[in-house]
Amino acid sequence: MTGSWRRLKAATWARSLEFIRDKSAVGWNVIFPVLLVLGLAYVFSGPGQPMFKVGVLAPAGAALDAKLHPFLATPQVQFYREEPGETALHKVQLQRIDMLADFTVSPGRYWVNEQSPKGKLLEQLLRGAGGDPLQRQTTSGAEVRYVDWVTPGVLGMNMMFSCLFGIGYVIVRYRKNGYLKRLNATPLRAFEFLLAQLLSRLLLIVAVNAAVFVACRLLLDLRMEGSYWNLLLLTTLATFSMIAMGLVVSARISSEELAGGILNVISTPMMVVCGVFFSIDGAPHILQIVAQLLPLTHLINGARAIMLDGAGLQQVMPNLLALAAMSAFYLVLGAAMFKWRQN
Repeated sequence: MTGSWRRLKAATWARSLEFIRDKSAVGWNVIFPVLLVLGLAYVFSGPGQPMFKVGVLAPAGAALDAKLHPFLATPQVQFYREEPGETALHKVQLQRIDMLADFTVSPGRYWVNEQSPKGKLLEQLLRGAGGDPLQRQTTSGAEVRYVDWVTPGVLGMNMMFSCLFGIGYVIVRYRKNGYLKRLNATPLRAFEFLLAQLLSRLLLIVAVNAAVFVACRLLLDLRMEGSYWNLLLLTTLATFSMIAMGLVVSARISSEELAGGILNVISTPMMVVCGVFFSIDGAPHILQIVAQLLPLTHLINGARAIMLDGAGLQQVMPNLLALAAMSAFYLVLGAAMFKWRQN
């Protein structure tokens, strides 16, 4: 019993020293939680969650306050600047927002969904706020279930973790164990090795998530207005992009702990700002810009457009082009940075 305890103590002490001596890994484990807390504090800063959400079409440069209309000073209502076009009205039809107010014309006007209880309450608040009367416009459309809206985000998040961690840890372990060093003695080039890793992981992740999607579709009767082939194309390209991002992280790192820290730094903000569990409409403008630079955003937005709105290839083409550009950039960067041996 004494010998067993000594061996356990020695192994525990050795592993602890190995971790402590890896200064980069210790640094990430200390810095990452602080950065995560600060980031979440910024994202969720401000007053409590409002009861209503109203999109506003306003003249350029005009502040969304009581000077534009007294209604904009109503408490417990989130007002945010919306872009003109059919997309804004479509959000009212799907009850993703409770009202759309337009102050770019005179007299002003607003749209509500006749099937939305929140819209009717907002009309009462609008009439009680005073100011110039707004012309009433109506639209209709059944509310999209939250499970229909959130499922693309949850599946996309699962794919993100599979792509980043599944490929990142493997290559780092190959390098740490000397496997890459032996491969370097073969005619295999870095680009060929990385592409082979990417394609292998791509087939596996797409197949697994396709099966998960089919199961969710059957069990939850998920809404699917668009083409399954368009959704598959979007999913495949997004998976390729996120795997390539994981390759960049693992291109030079030899420490599994450091790789885990960096992958967490990448994946956690993506999970928060890419709209997995909630819409980022009305979020700080800088966060919306950052979100557009992340592949998960384009996967989720494109999947929701196909599934909920019946969008075709033309409508999701901006998402596809963004993912294609990210894929090429990450793959070339990963191949350029790749090293076979650890320092």
